[in-house]
Amino acid sequence: MSSILTNNGAMVALQTLKSINSNLSDVQSQISTGKAVGSAKDNSAVWAISKVMESDVKGFKAISDSLSLGEATVSVGRQAAETVTDLLTEMKGKIVASQEDNVDKVKIQADISALRDQITTVVGAAQFNGLNLVDSAGTVNVLGSLDRDSSGNVTASNIAVTKQNLSTGSYTAKAVFDTTNTDGVSADGADTFGFALDANGGTDDAGVIEFEDGAAADAWAAGDSVTIRLGDEEVTYTITQEDVDATATEDVIAVGVKSAIEASGANVTVDYDTTTPGRLTITNADTTDGLHISGQFNNASAGGLGALAAIDVTTNASAALGSIETLIGTAIDAAAEFGSVEGRIGIQADFVSNLSDSLKSGIGAMVDANMEEASARLQALQTQQQLGVQSLSIANQAPQTLLSLFR
Repeated sequence: MSSILTNNGAMVALQTLKSINSNLSDVQSQISTGKAVGSAKDNSAVWAISKVMESDVKGFKAISDSLSLGEATVSVGRQAAETVTDLLTEMKGKIVASQEDNVDKVKIQADISALRDQITTVVGAAQFNGLNLVDSAGTVNVLGSLDRDSSGNVTASNIAVTKQNLSTGSYTAKAVFDTTNTDGVSADGADTFGFALDANGGTDDAGVIEFEDGAAADAWAAGDSVTIRLGDEEVTYTITQEDVDATATEDVIAVGVKSAIEASGANVTVDYDTTTPGRLTITNADTTDGLHISGQFNNASAGGLGALAAIDVTTNASAALGSIETLIGTAIDAAAEFGSVEGRIGIQADFVSNLSDSLKSGIGAMVDANMEEASARLQALQTQQQLGVQSLSIANQAPQTLLSLFR
């Protein structure tokens, strides 16, 4: 039924046009922003999840920067350790040359000192943004990840980088080896020794190491250490405060070193005579080959390469040969450690990059608009809008026609 007072057709056409315009506004917003869920009113649950994930993506961008910085810092440390290894290897060549009697050991020592100074320069310069990984001991953490659990709690995960002490300073010689009874002891400092043994059964197949009394002027201190090299085998004994406090420190150290040597792969026998404090007699058990044995003291506060200060081929070339092998091993281990952690940081950096891309894709799947669908829908809604306007116009003409009949 038509009424001149109530235009039901116009009201329906108007409501339809309003709905079309609302949908058209939504589609235009999707096309202009590229998002199907642009605000919380569009879909509060999806919007909240996407915002949390977007914050994680920004966090991983910061982590990526941290990993890049950490990788560069470790790379500098590795390069320094490799350079130090090369310099020590060059130094070893000069020390080997000094084993001959008819060479100018003073000139060789001058070359060794120059190489030692160069190592000090390399270690001092090996910093990145003020952080040096080779001049002291300690641990540095590189931010590696943000871990979110099912409850929404976030914790940071770090990659620990162990600093490698390759500094050459703070070495203080102590007369820890008895100069009277220790074979091949360095007479000037009594902090190193070196001697060669014949094969077992030879005329000189045994040697003596005797540790000084702890009550002597150069008393032992906690943290001091003694490294004994037996051919390719190496053992290190670190003095504890309990050792220092013992009644006969030299006895305790001798027993500790004896146990360390016996636990190694060295083909020797070690005898400790309780009647002679601090003395060890080492016998070569190999019946075919001779054996070179050397020892080096290192004080607690010395750098990792502090024993370089004790190398002096003019006074004890044999001891220097054993010491340089130990120092080369220290530098090689440092480079290997840095190489390993650098590789791990690189793997984590790649993972974080891929993870960020995956998170972005996941966010996009939730909130991004389907542009092809939105474009097609926009055209359809524009056509509907035109038809709605026409429908409203037609609906408004009907009451006007009825009114004209009463005029």
